[in-house]
Amino acid sequence: MSSTPALLPPARDPAPVPPGGASRSPWRSLRYRSMRWWSVANFLSNAGTWMQLTVQNLLVLQITGSAAATGLSMSVQAAPALFMSLLGGTAVDRWPLKLTAAVSQALLGAVAFTTAVLVALGRLDMTSLMVLAAVTGLIATVDGPACALLGNDLVPVADVPSAIGVGALVHNAGRLVGTGLAGVTVGFLGTAAAYAANGVSFLFVASVVPFLRPAPGAVGHAARVRTPPRREGAERGPDLTVRQGLLYFARRPRMVALAAVTGISSVFGRNYGLTLAVLVTGPLAGGAGAFGTVSTVLAVGGILGAILGARLRRPSVRLVGTLAAAGALLQVAAGLSPSLTVLLVLVLPMAVVESVSDTAGTAVLQTDPPPHLRGRVLGVWNSIGTAWGLGGPPALGLLMEVAGARGALVTGGVIIAGAIGAGFVRHSRRTPVPVTLPVKDDDVTGRADLDTAA
Repeated sequence: MSSTPALLPPARDPAPVPPGGASRSPWRSLRYRSMRWWSVANFLSNAGTWMQLTVQNLLVLQITGSAAATGLSMSVQAAPALFMSLLGGTAVDRWPLKLTAAVSQALLGAVAFTTAVLVALGRLDMTSLMVLAAVTGLIATVDGPACALLGNDLVPVADVPSAIGVGALVHNAGRLVGTGLAGVTVGFLGTAAAYAANGVSFLFVASVVPFLRPAPGAVGHAARVRTPPRREGAERGPDLTVRQGLLYFARRPRMVALAAVTGISSVFGRNYGLTLAVLVTGPLAGGAGAFGTVSTVLAVGGILGAILGARLRRPSVRLVGTLAAAGALLQVAAGLSPSLTVLLVLVLPMAVVESVSDTAGTAVLQTDPPPHLRGRVLGVWNSIGTAWGLGGPPALGLLMEVAGARGALVTGGVIIAGAIGAGFVRHSRRTPVPVTLPVKDDDVTGRADLDTAA
């Protein structure tokens, strides 16, 4: 910690570009010193995390010899997000943001180091591994929203899409590097070294966090007092704050619409690792190599989409829905592909559209709520997203059992496009009803810079 101040000298970040000369560069968020350091820290952390995940799956297989046990360990780590994300988001809204992010990263590092010691001593069994996975998932319910909101504080509100796009690129780069290093690390240094390296990456992030500085024109989430003033005689306890987050989400039409679009897309589309694998190896008579080519094209499209999404300045739920519908129509065409060549031509724009839609949706989600509610709104979203992640693949698998790979892609695409089209028609016919919520005057800082109208 003593050497860290040299990394981030206490200098102010450059002022944002005036609106008249607003940059649309996907890299514009990197003009800010703190964002550059945050990106470096996240790259190292993502690489360490993917290294550990890769090694962990191999370790579970080595201990149990069961693929089902490997899936169970992943579910155990994801389960806390389903049940505890609301409380995690509430904690993020109540506690100082930078302190919360630093402590949660340090705790994740401690779990990684503990696992490394147990592996090195030969004391890690399936029970202890499951407990450590559950603890990791529990900490992540606080760490996820804390780090997401902290990253938004480092750029002006109009540059949030760029920050999210850069974050997606960092995530993909970290995944490639981490999975590649996993085998090398295990081969030369052993399994424990992969866990220890991940622990070091978490501690690096924790050491950088205290020296990050909000950019001028940022939403200001970290700069505010976290707990809203409580009136005398008001109800006390966590139920009140959790309920506020739920009520805001449920009463905010654009939040409900965003959840509906993302949910139906997650269940009936997007799971291309499943649907396209069956399509390529089945009706198109390809092998593992052919599906590897499709996966590579999907990854390239995701990177291109992240770059395009980072150019957005005024994302909206309508844009998210339009892109999701376009992706659904491309999915229908992919399901009807007569050959692998045609499928490859369609897969690239499918991945690009999905990635841009994700960036736009995340920008709306993280900038629309008032700052004192953002943690709870992200908590609601994480709970919903985990439910989709756990329930989507089995539902899609059942659909493929009934309709086949082509039928599942075509049917899913038609359902997505039809539902979104019906939503657009319904929205155009209804009269907007204003939602009255208790908001502080400074909760709308910078909202005019980023219009998120549905």
